Amino acid sequence: MAQGSTRPTSRDVAQAAGVSQAAVSLVLGGKWRGRVSEPTAQRVRDAAHELGYRPNLAARNLRLGRTRTVLLVVPALTTEFFAEVYTGAARVAAEHGFGVVLYPSPEGVGPARDPFASAQAALDGVIASSMAADALTAIRGDQLPLVMLDSDPEGSLGAATVNLDIADGIRQVADHLLTLGHRRFLHLAADVPSWTFEVRARELAARLSAAPGTDLHTARAPISIEGAKTATETALRAPGPRPTALVCDDDKLAAGAYKAARRAGLRVPDDLSVTGLDDLGLATAIDPELTTVRLDAEAFGERGMRALLAVLDGQAPEKGDLPVSLVVRGSTAPPR
Repeated sequence: MAQGSTRPTSRDVAQAAGVSQAAVSLVLGGKWRGRVSEPTAQRVRDAAHELGYRPNLAARNLRLGRTRTVLLVVPALTTEFFAEVYTGAARVAAEHGFGVVLYPSPEGVGPARDPFASAQAALDGVIASSMAADALTAIRGDQLPLVMLDSDPEGSLGAATVNLDIADGIRQVADHLLTLGHRRFLHLAADVPSWTFEVRARELAARLSAAPGTDLHTARAPISIEGAKTATETALRAPGPRPTALVCDDDKLAAGAYKAARRAGLRVPDDLSVTGLDDLGLATAIDPELTTVRLDAEAFGERGMRALLAVLDGQAPEKGDLPVSLVVRGSTAPPR
């Protein structure tokens, strides 16, 4: 450390690592690839860590004309999914010297108050879930570099759109249940006006209609255990043959369906197979454990942040949806 200094400088890091100050700037600014070797970059990171060096972001931001702050707008944090999205986004942001402000939109959808006196002045960009898209107008996020998550790529407001392959997840669920022999289906659909839930309904209907002898009914419920229980109870009391398979848009809906099935004297999966979508902690907390689609929420957040950083640098974001996978557990079985 420089004599008499109470705070290590980039010059100290450069001397400790045996590199130039320019190389330190490249490595700690996340712009070293193609210019500095991986061993050298690691040497710089190690030296910075050992010295306790932190870049002077205030001076750096003044030079760049940036606040190096990103707003992540999500529905109200009623599940751990969006907390994991934040974790992934914040991890990538930190690697590039950015901070992330998490802003849950009240009630999950609908307008939200501007969290800053002037969002444009306080932010470099916005990442927003389609479920919270209406909040963008109030925070003026539509006038900032914007990446949309879980959103229709054809009608997206953003400079980039990042999606999970939800359609393939639904196809995997449908194929699994059809292979088990199910033909009478109930879709417990999330009562939320969002593209991601429209995709689920559309893909399920398309997949089942291609199989002979299938019957599909739909019940809508708010994304809550109690709401799902009530909607499932009503659907199970409807006249006609009872469904043998219940496809839920969300693991929380599946938990409510379990309660409704038990109240109706039905056993999962003997009398009713149930599937979810998310694979959060709830999926293995209920009994039997839930067959569901695993979504990698942290990878989703990471991809969203990388896309926004690419937009800010004038680069093309990575293309392609993130893959998802069916996890088969004890809640599905052949119908009687």
